Amino acid sequence: MISLTRRLSTLARQFSTATPKMSYPSTIQAITISKTGGPEVIEKRAIPFPEVSPSHLVVKIQYLGVNFIDTYYREGIYAASGFPFVIGKEASGVVVGLPTDETVLNDPDYKKRGYKKGSRVAVDCLGSHAEYVSAPWKTVYLIPESVSTLTAVSALVQGLTAISFMEEAYNVQKGDIILIHTVAGGLGLLMTQLAKSRGATVIGTTSTLEKAALAKANGTDHVILYKSEDTVARVLELTNGEGVHAIFDGVGKDTFESDLVMIRRKGTLVSVGNASGAVPPFPPIKLLQKNVKLLRPTMNNYTYTPAEALHYGNALFSLLANGTLKTQIFKEYPFTTEGIRQAQIDLTSGKTTGKLIVKVSD
Repeated sequence: MISLTRRLSTLARQFSTATPKMSYPSTIQAITISKTGGPEVIEKRAIPFPEVSPSHLVVKIQYLGVNFIDTYYREGIYAASGFPFVIGKEASGVVVGLPTDETVLNDPDYKKRGYKKGSRVAVDCLGSHAEYVSAPWKTVYLIPESVSTLTAVSALVQGLTAISFMEEAYNVQKGDIILIHTVAGGLGLLMTQLAKSRGATVIGTTSTLEKAALAKANGTDHVILYKSEDTVARVLELTNGEGVHAIFDGVGKDTFESDLVMIRRKGTLVSVGNASGAVPPFPPIKLLQKNVKLLRPTMNNYTYTPAEALHYGNALFSLLANGTLKTQIFKEYPFTTEGIRQAQIDLTSGKTTGKLIVKVSD
């Protein structure tokens, strides 16, 4: 109890009331965890309004995106900075406060964004599951008129991941044969659409006939039902025994060993996530047999600089606007303790397709 009180005091310092010039509320509602564990540790609570850095934008949140990274922090796979910890990494809403730092205001990259109070934006920052966020301007993406606020949040993190991974982790080209695990999930569907637009053949794994139909409708050429089919045998059959040029694997521990069988010589294995748990340590000599390239990238290291973030943000919204990328929303959940718990339960159950969204405000 003492440690919890100390942490709340720390949050009070970090999330203190903004300057008198701003008419922000003194407290806001946020989705937090007080310890690692199952969905039962998730709790909606009042916290102090976030401290507004002179270099930050303040955004009133309308929608949240639910992602596996939220469960990684909740489970302790990724370390929280302290408790209570505000979860979430994806949101969209309206700008209510602009930076006051003259260095930022005169930065050419900042000026290119064209932020204004009232601008609709999508936000990629930790601690986003709250009514308001104070976020570094680089991680706030201006939404064009051609894209809705709901579409933006349903595509931001997974769309930026798909585009940057398929450009830098492995540059998907015409004629490539690509394997995408959990192909009917939000990221898998966007990766499929993008790979097909580049002229690749897509093989995808999923669990049910319903998900297989959705994957097919989004362009997947060959769908493998991993619960009833031999994934390795089927992939090798489809590739005449050579294997695929690249694998994008968000499953992790359960598929890693078979990935090394299904990848072709000089192929690239991109470890995208840890849905089944993190890949355990292994000797690098495992990669020797086929000269395999192995990456475990994170999207934020591809959108690290303001120029990179602007490049990938523009690419994402352009692909959404011209119809190359289309988001699929699985369900909209309420901004409550029970709503967020159920969203994470559904996400990790393997039964969802597309994107899970939380409605915060109008």
